[in-house]
Amino acid sequence: MRRTAGQGPASAMGAGFPSLLCFFTPMSSENDLYTLAAAAVQRNASRRAFLQGSAGLGLAGLVPWAHGQGTEAPQRGGSLTLLVFPEPPTLTTIAHTAGSSVLVTGKVTEGLLTYDFDLNPRPQLATAWSASADGLQYTFKLRQGVQWHDGKPFTAADVAHSLNLVKEFHPRGRATLAALSEVQTPDAHTVVLRLSKPVPYLLSALAASETPIVPKHLYSHGKADANPANNAPVGTGPFLFKEWVRGSHIIYERNPAYWDEGKPYIDRLIVRFIPDAAARSAAIESGEVHLAPSSPVSLGDVERLRAKPNLVLDTKGYQYINTIYRTEFNLETPALQDLRVRQAIAHSIQRDHLLKVAWYGQGKLIPGPVSDTLKKYYVPNLPVLPYDVKKAEKLLDDAGLARGKAGGNLRLKLRATPIPNEGGQRTAEFLRQSLSRIGIELQINAQDFATYIKRIYHDRDFDLHISAMSNTFDPTVGIQRLYWSKNFKRGLPFSNGSGYHNPEVDRLLEAAAIETNEAKRVQLITEFQRLIIRDLPDINLVAPDTYTIADRRVRNHTVGGDGPAGNLASVWLAKA
Repeated sequence: MRRTAGQGPASAMGAGFPSLLCFFTPMSSENDLYTLAAAAVQRNASRRAFLQGSAGLGLAGLVPWAHGQGTEAPQRGGSLTLLVFPEPPTLTTIAHTAGSSVLVTGKVTEGLLTYDFDLNPRPQLATAWSASADGLQYTFKLRQGVQWHDGKPFTAADVAHSLNLVKEFHPRGRATLAALSEVQTPDAHTVVLRLSKPVPYLLSALAASETPIVPKHLYSHGKADANPANNAPVGTGPFLFKEWVRGSHIIYERNPAYWDEGKPYIDRLIVRFIPDAAARSAAIESGEVHLAPSSPVSLGDVERLRAKPNLVLDTKGYQYINTIYRTEFNLETPALQDLRVRQAIAHSIQRDHLLKVAWYGQGKLIPGPVSDTLKKYYVPNLPVLPYDVKKAEKLLDDAGLARGKAGGNLRLKLRATPIPNEGGQRTAEFLRQSLSRIGIELQINAQDFATYIKRIYHDRDFDLHISAMSNTFDPTVGIQRLYWSKNFKRGLPFSNGSGYHNPEVDRLLEAAAIETNEAKRVQLITEFQRLIIRDLPDINLVAPDTYTIADRRVRNHTVGGDGPAGNLASVWLAKA
């Protein structure tokens, strides 16, 4: 099926505004943007101190933003081919968090902010922002002169409408913006967010991939998750959507009137979908594909491609989105409601062999729901159940699942649904072998991505779910959604798929979501992790290495914490 966009972008230039806490002066190019002393406040002081501000901040605190790969002058023109796998279910993340959708949405729809490699905020559609001392009000000044790709003006009304849609429809936004009580628009270029409770991570949650700003005139009617514009997007970004041919490609073309004058540098961005892993490797190696993010090739091909002189492997640019593979239990399955059965499954997994065999050693074992990427919240010494087949057998006996109960020598038959990629499939195969040792037969269901989402979150037709979930930039945003009972909603993707409900876990998560004292917040999230390890609604397994493979001619594909998921306005192709 082909979807085609309309025409008619208009010219735009940015303008700067003073802020109570931050002062940004947008220049003619993203290369001229600054980070400032507020960033140092964030790195060196608590989140509370940042929100309360500092009278000493001023222009003397400005430091230059260092871009990319060398100091070469960008060359204009050409087409860049971006590999995305699997094919995204939708092209806009207003109501979705699929990883492949995250990779494409920011090319057309933008966010209020973008982020450097330390996740310090930088301007995008907002040029300045401030927070009240109590953390209950945020004010954003918006970039002036910006127009939507269909020619209509971008205003504060678009931002207000988008934030309310994210709060209602976005899997993570339901938690992120739960405390958003009102969005005020005192003028066309000012937005005021009023909160019922503090949201200490709010300034980190406003990237294009996480909280996209969409045009109100196209999203005023119907449900956001079913809007046709999700698949034929109209945005303010550097690229204009032209067509999506399902199963083949997306074409984006340069926005000649983009607000960041002179950008983007390339004329056309082609997004290719290549379902076969060997074909993906061949396309990258031959130069047919120029940029391939999110570890797109078979694990067995990584070292071979790393040695190719025409390719570069880069691990930067995944600070904003990071991934943990986990086995999630469907707690509506009668046998899995018994903790002893879940514990037996955990005891059957030889985790170090899983990493070595299923993942070629390319990753880290993770004891709990928090990745070590979120260093201050990571608890390395959680009491993970060790590999112990005899203990697993006894637990199953105690649970009344004797050998032969399910026929032959079997105790139980379960269905596993892995995310449809190599990591999910290889993990599922490893688990099938592991569970067979303790008398559990695991049937693996394979399907395309859309069917996978429907099976897990709508039909709930699974027992074990091998999922890949992002911690994102903060536990409340990336992790709460997976365990918060209020986020168990049929049809809501990438949410509490297990149906887990523990009032104490809810309390800890909700308290952490509003706690502005960082030490107390760390303690709340630590206590939450210990309860998850005890209750075992899932088994967190591996944080895989994530990398981008790029042709050596590609410059500036990764200029901040969102890496190739950013807008690619700065990317350019050197002559061969």
